[in-house]
Amino acid sequence: MSFCSLGVYIDDFHNDWYREYEALEYEFCQNTTAKENLLKSYKLMLDFYGIELCDEETGEVRRSSNWRDRFDNLNNHTHNNLRITRILKCLATLGYPQYQEPLVHFYLEETLVKGELANVKDSVLNYFIFAVRDKKQRRKLLKFAYLNYDRRDEFVWCPKKVQMKWSGVSESKQDEDMTDGWGAASTPRARGGPQTTEFKLKRSKSICCSVPSM
Repeated sequence: MSFCSLGVYIDDFHNDWYREYEALEYEFCQNTTAKENLLKSYKLMLDFYGIELCDEETGEVRRSSNWRDRFDNLNNHTHNNLRITRILKCLATLGYPQYQEPLVHFYLEETLVKGELANVKDSVLNYFIFAVRDKKQRRKLLKFAYLNYDRRDEFVWCPKKVQMKWSGVSESKQDEDMTDGWGAASTPRARGGPQTTEFKLKRSKSICCSVPSM
């Protein structure tokens, strides 16, 4: 059975390229037809998830006309979250690294700002962001996530010191919060009543001791 106009058979493909993975990746990225086919497949998968590609140069995306129906499908079938992670990694490997950041930003905005796709949010934070290869873009996405995250929940995807910097907290305030051990959450209003310094220190010590070593 041939699978392209050149008449290459799948058995020949398996035999000729076995363990030649770096060469296969290189040849794919150099092949204009292969990259065009990958782009068509990407557009198809975006449509499946209720998204359309606005700019083939930058990778900017937006909701498609069928977004509501497709969002409902994605929210109810969370196995697709892993597929999106694979798509993101594939984009970077096979010649479209600039498409990673716009797609992840789209999902961050939909989940954290617009309140859509509740069952996708954890995957966006745990996997989608960290699939982005470019470090600066990844940091930019983390900052966007932090600034739009619900402050009632702890943000665990970057160090506290970085979070304070993004929040515009001064160095002296950072030191004060680190000494306190609780930060803003240690106020009586947040914790349900006044607490003595001795009690807070004991509580902090007990929590630290209960955390398993990594």
